[in-house]
Amino acid sequence: MSITAYGLQDIKKEIQHLRTEQIAELCLRLARYKKENKELIAYLLFEADNETAFLDKVKAEAGFMFSQLPVHSYNAAKSMRKILRLLSKYIKFMGSKEAEIDLLMNFCNNYINYTDRKVSYKPLRLILVRQVVKVKAIIGKLHEDLQYDHTQEFNAMLEEAEKKFSWFYKHDYVL
Repeated sequence: MSITAYGLQDIKKEIQHLRTEQIAELCLRLARYKKENKELIAYLLFEADNETAFLDKVKAEAGFMFSQLPVHSYNAAKSMRKILRLLSKYIKFMGSKEAEIDLLMNFCNNYINYTDRKVSYKPLRLILVRQVVKVKAIIGKLHEDLQYDHTQEFNAMLEEAEKKFSWFYKHDYVL
């Protein structure tokens, strides 16, 4: 005998039959068991109505984390992965492709500004390359008008990266 796994549709139907107090109790119980559930509920309740202010807070937090980057390449790569985990969590909360592009472009710009130009540690270099490829793919999925706006910003960021890093070639990624 195994435990039945219910799908999202089944859960949605069952929730529609519950009273408001029961739903609130279920939400609080969910928030109690996982930190990410608590953060998601807090975002939805307090931050979701003003997305631009939330984006600014996240960018400021990421900028502060970049300003505290260690000098040693191995530790810097670990710190950058930590920043990316934080950003991906907030991107998942917001569920917006434009916000995802905005945060990842901000990450790339911070990388360009705060990373040593003589970096030779390959994992550290690949962090930027992966994010550039990711942003390029997301821009390709947007509506044409939005694509044009983001393409200008993206190509400008590629120019800066090529100027600063001898190992970066913008022609591999340009839109």
